[in-house]
Amino acid sequence: MKSFDKLLDETRIVAAIGNVELKATAEVRVHVEKSCPTDVMDGAADFFANLHMHQTRYRNGVLIYIAYKDHKFAIIGDVGINDKVGPDFWEQEQKLLTNHFRKAEFTEGICKTIEKIGTELQKYFPYEAGDVNELPDDISYGDQ
Repeated sequence: MKSFDKLLDETRIVAAIGNVELKATAEVRVHVEKSCPTDVMDGAADFFANLHMHQTRYRNGVLIYIAYKDHKFAIIGDVGINDKVGPDFWEQEQKLLTNHFRKAEFTEGICKTIEKIGTELQKYFPYEAGDVNELPDDISYGDQ
């Protein structure tokens, strides 16, 4: 089997992130690695910090963290988002991504999840003139 990163259409994913960031001040990142030896939420939180996602102006960063060999993923947002969205918001996004991953629709699932997150974040963090892209839009990779 190809490694997971070879199964992704990075161009489409980066475009989905860019589209969200044209409509909202939020910052979205995707991080992919082979395995996560700890609890997936702990692993995601570690990479959230390592990618400096907590340093955005409005504390509105979102990380989609995937440990593909372990079949684990997490979606986490910074405190600015968590203060605005309902408690079931992240659970809904995880269900959407899970449904696509079960069908091996990896790129489609990631893109649809990013789009859905973006639609919600646009309500709370609409685009502002002069908004600066605070974090890179490319996919970051860990151990491959």
